[in-house]
Amino acid sequence: MALTRRGFLEASAVTAAGTLWTPGGRQAPPDFPAGVPVAREAYRNWAGEIQADGIWTCTPRTPEDVVTVVNWAYRHGYSVRARGYRHTWAPLTVPADGTAGRTILVDTTRHLTAMSVLSTAPGAAAVRVQTGAAMEDLLALLEQHGLGVTNTPAPGDLSVGGVLAINGHGTSVPADGETREPGHTYGSLSNLILSVTAVVWDPAAGGYLLRTVERADPECAALLTHVGRAFVTEVTLRVGANQHLRCVSRVDIPAAELFAPPGGTGRTLASYVAAAGRVEAIWFAFTDRPWLKVWSVAPDRPLTSRPVTTPYNYPFSDNVPEPVSELAERLLGGAWELAPTFGRVQYTTAAAGLTGTLATDLWGPSKNLLLYVKPTTLRETANGYAVHTARSSLQRVVHEFSRFYQRQLAAYQARGEFPVTGQVEIRVAGLDRAGDVGVPGAEPPALSAARPRADRPEWDTVVWFDVLTFPTAPRAHAFYREMETFFFTNYTGSYAGTRVEWSKGWGYTDSAAWADPTMLTRTVPDSYRHAPDPTWDRAVGTLDDHDPHRVFSNAFLDVLLVAAGR
Repeated sequence: MALTRRGFLEASAVTAAGTLWTPGGRQAPPDFPAGVPVAREAYRNWAGEIQADGIWTCTPRTPEDVVTVVNWAYRHGYSVRARGYRHTWAPLTVPADGTAGRTILVDTTRHLTAMSVLSTAPGAAAVRVQTGAAMEDLLALLEQHGLGVTNTPAPGDLSVGGVLAINGHGTSVPADGETREPGHTYGSLSNLILSVTAVVWDPAAGGYLLRTVERADPECAALLTHVGRAFVTEVTLRVGANQHLRCVSRVDIPAAELFAPPGGTGRTLASYVAAAGRVEAIWFAFTDRPWLKVWSVAPDRPLTSRPVTTPYNYPFSDNVPEPVSELAERLLGGAWELAPTFGRVQYTTAAAGLTGTLATDLWGPSKNLLLYVKPTTLRETANGYAVHTARSSLQRVVHEFSRFYQRQLAAYQARGEFPVTGQVEIRVAGLDRAGDVGVPGAEPPALSAARPRADRPEWDTVVWFDVLTFPTAPRAHAFYREMETFFFTNYTGSYAGTRVEWSKGWGYTDSAAWADPTMLTRTVPDSYRHAPDPTWDRAVGTLDDHDPHRVFSNAFLDVLLVAAGR
């Protein structure tokens, strides 16, 4: 379904709690469990690319209710898909074409939200949380107990279960001279899991039941990042002492300097990573000065920093300003040649907003610096790739990308085509090293894009790339397809390697995302099979064993998650 101008404005203003209910058709499916409310609901993902009307959606109150629904679905030939806040791009819940005939969505965000801190002891701090809880609520609870995490995605309206299913991450590596604190990881949140409670098939019982799997259990590795191929109801997470952070924003460094060739001495991205360890570059299309954010650990407030006690401290980007919304309307109305103007207006808005809201230098507890994207921000689509490399090659990675991106954008512009209306986002993070969790025998998340490459132990860094645009921008898919080819052909050999970011766009043809059969059946699985490494096939086999009847699957996952020889 195409995103209209009105749809864009509505989508950018709707809250995470907003729900579109279809009229009529409220009679439950045959023999549906009487104690579990169910109604038809319209499903819409973050950018509106995936939409489906009238999907049965239930709201269980307990994990046991989930088991009841799953066993009903098994007996009646339905699929069960966990549904959080729908802040996702990929078709892991509902296929890209919106077809979800015999499917029950399970809204985890209404009742499956319990949380409790189990310990605050240094090195042993832990929290138990149900998977429907919002990340913002979890981080707020941790803060109350003097606890926190190093990495988290920027939006707070994400369910814990959704984040863990796709190895949600932030941006951090150790600064020069920095030592990892106990209970923290520079990898993804999936790497902090101590145990998982999931709904699994039990042959002896002839049905599905709840089972808790500890991190040291080899079967746990497949559940830590399950890409939607399992139903997890609760997790226990390792956490650490909360940190106070400082975030300094800059908009004065030319892209040519920030993304310069390696070996230079200027203000390069690698130099900021070395100094602080935590960076994000936001590079609006057709502009030459990115918005660079640099976080650093700062136990005491620097004199120039403004203290903040709540998250979301960039109101000029969290809410669509009038000049931006007016241009967006014109773009979506067909005036795509205004994309360069749109990029410049976004940059100007950010630069002026940082100064006008005193947001160039912020300090406070980690939650308030790490959460900075609200549901009211622009609703754009995004591709996503994770480039593994050695820390010493970081600048080379971003330089080669910037050079390719600028050439590609210029070539399209010369033909009068403007497929990119948003920004490039670049983050730098660590790997999912199992030792960070402090559990003997732990394995890294098997299907995490940040899982270390066994054949490349020197690769200690992941550079995350996203390029954003409006879903209806002409030739956007072709642009993304060419960029995807660049990622998988340029970052190769002993220098670097690429995996896709599960929640974003990938697998492009000239007309669609998640549609290229070679990417789905060979390239993506093979990005986990180097050396050769049996982890992908073993993990897919474990997920199949836990759900042999494929209740927790859909048409897309049935193609993607296939083990060799099956």
